[in-house]
Amino acid sequence: MARLPRFKRSPDIKPLRLTERDREILHHVHHHRFLRSDHITALMPGSRQQTLRRLQRLYHHGYLERPRCQIDYYQSGSRRMAYGLGNKGAAWLKRKLALPYHKLDWIRKNRVGRLFLEHALLISDVMVAVELACRQRKDVRLLAPDDSVRGQWSVTIDRRQKCGVVPDRIFGLEFGGKQCWFFLEADRSTMPVTRTELTKSSFYRKVLAYEATWTQNIHRTRFGWNRFRVLTVTTDSERVQAMVEACQQLKHGRGLFLFTDVKVLREQSDFFSLLWKTVNAGATSKLLD
Repeated sequence: MARLPRFKRSPDIKPLRLTERDREILHHVHHHRFLRSDHITALMPGSRQQTLRRLQRLYHHGYLERPRCQIDYYQSGSRRMAYGLGNKGAAWLKRKLALPYHKLDWIRKNRVGRLFLEHALLISDVMVAVELACRQRKDVRLLAPDDSVRGQWSVTIDRRQKCGVVPDRIFGLEFGGKQCWFFLEADRSTMPVTRTELTKSSFYRKVLAYEATWTQNIHRTRFGWNRFRVLTVTTDSERVQAMVEACQQLKHGRGLFLFTDVKVLREQSDFFSLLWKTVNAGATSKLLD
């Protein structure tokens, strides 16, 4: 049989009747926004090859999209395919879950640039790893923020500078009879670690905003949480070190911040065994410590 095109739907694709496996795939892609095929095969039970075949058919029937900004990856065939929700997939989820996006054009919504897609997939790297680790631990439960927790707020830093805070993802873990909440920062090295002016974007300005969130008790008054930490996953160990050094300038809340890089994240099969760099020179910590 002729190979199906990667980024053009084939009219020769066999008819499709959605299975329970297909429905679960659509739920996962909707939840994470974008997933690579290896994310999906890790999340799905059963045969990896069967899941890959279903992904192919779901794409060609319009239930999933393959963002075209990744097209040049596949000239060498060395990258995993990334998927977003397609219009038919969104329509099916709308019917089943009464979700409010049935009028959106998901084909247009998935026309994203390379930087956007890579950033979204880095978030998925972390969140899929968290979900898989929780599946292996009966004593740890993954928590999602309720509808009252809006993913953005404002603080005042340096007594005069208003700064918005928008984490890339918020999640919680319940273990040992307590809860801890996490703000995820997926850093693709697109902004400087530090700048001389706080009016300009930098990683350190984000750090100061999280420090202010802690010192001003916003996590308690706004979200009702006793604890939170900030997880930063970045591109390489050199940038991790630069971030650690920037955080050493903080007056308060140094213990809030944990750092790792993409290579370390992807090499560790158990997310809860990952050793995160702390602000204390040479010190590391596991997430559940």
